[in-house]
Amino acid sequence: MVDNARSTSPVVQAQLDRLWALSPGADILGLERITALLARIGNPERALPPVLHVAGTNGKGSTCAFLRAAIEAAGLTTHVYTSPHLVRFNERIRLNGRLIADDALAPLLAEVLDAGSDIGASFFEVTTAAAFLAFSRAPADACVVEVGLGGRLDATNVIPRPIATGIAQLGIDHQSFLGDTIEEIAGEKAGIAKSGVPLVTMCYPPSVAARVRQVAETVSVQPLIEGADWRFTVAASVRYEDAGGVIETGMPRLNGAHQAENLCLAIAMLRHQRQLAIPPAAYRAAAEWADWPARMQLLADGPLTRLLPPGAALWLDGGHNPAAAASVSLALRKASIGRPVHLVLGMLANKDPRGLLAPFAAFARTLQAVPIAGHAHHPPDALAALAADLGLPGSTAASVTEALVAINRRADPANPPVVLVLGSLYLAGEVLALNDQILD
Repeated sequence: MVDNARSTSPVVQAQLDRLWALSPGADILGLERITALLARIGNPERALPPVLHVAGTNGKGSTCAFLRAAIEAAGLTTHVYTSPHLVRFNERIRLNGRLIADDALAPLLAEVLDAGSDIGASFFEVTTAAAFLAFSRAPADACVVEVGLGGRLDATNVIPRPIATGIAQLGIDHQSFLGDTIEEIAGEKAGIAKSGVPLVTMCYPPSVAARVRQVAETVSVQPLIEGADWRFTVAASVRYEDAGGVIETGMPRLNGAHQAENLCLAIAMLRHQRQLAIPPAAYRAAAEWADWPARMQLLADGPLTRLLPPGAALWLDGGHNPAAAASVSLALRKASIGRPVHLVLGMLANKDPRGLLAPFAAFARTLQAVPIAGHAHHPPDALAALAADLGLPGSTAASVTEALVAINRRADPANPPVVLVLGSLYLAGEVLALNDQILD
């Protein structure tokens, strides 16, 4: 899976060009290369501030956003490593809450590339080493680290002893790397478990929970499971409870009922570690403050939203697997009651479009299928045909812009549409850039 990166900074772009020239150009799981690379630069992974390590199929990025918000609301500082980026490569590395600056990023990448030019490290491995090197040199109270792919063999899994690990929602994705069954995938995700470190999980089906427990027990860890060791309920607010007491917050600012799950996973991870003091007020603030772009995001006024009629709503979500579709479709139904819904879809070639589209077919009016520039993707005409097979009228467009123009042309001004762009985080990044919503 190519992870294109471009920068408006010539010095950063020069290093990104070097990275592509040296990288094998594909995801390669395993810890040998990242271990060798880190050794060349002084093993910065051993000198990080206290780490919270998050895996999962869906929701791990949002969980990281809630962790960051709670830590910062407690008056503490945190570094954050996430992937992929949406618009700018810098989004992957936050130092004390701020995106790494170009003048710091360029020499950092150069240092890592100079040290490991003969190792054959992947794009993600070099980026991970650069992030850990940056984090080791800048004081902070904590680090929040998102797994890139899987867990057991992910480059981030060289962290020797986090203060807490967590696994968010699990589903079928990345089968060529992680296995064809949900149990195999769960086993790979559970590979982030470390001896003596709390492993916090959501409530999974029995066979999945059993696999997570089996892997965790190989390092003498008993998972802390939602519904048994901690629990939450959602009504007009969110109520979290564990053996230490109750935390109540407002509903998360992030859209979608599933975000309450991610918020509570973050709370549980912080409540079951012992190095960071997080007061109850910080959890309440996290619900209100946390922001994570391209996850049921209502786009602001900009060049793309202005292509639709007044009163229309343009939503964006990078969801690209059936589990994400189940959550996003529920959120979209709630956001569009009584209004026509139209989809704009682009998907990478290794994703399952039928599984993604099925939950939307019962209520969406039309689908516009688009390509994803610079990436191997499902042909738009194939996506349109699949939509039609599901009973959802489908057509193609050369771009998101063209798709929105077509939707606008057919829209009823008296009942303006709700439009969702979905299917890929790469497509989401393109949309944010086109709408002038650059991340900071």
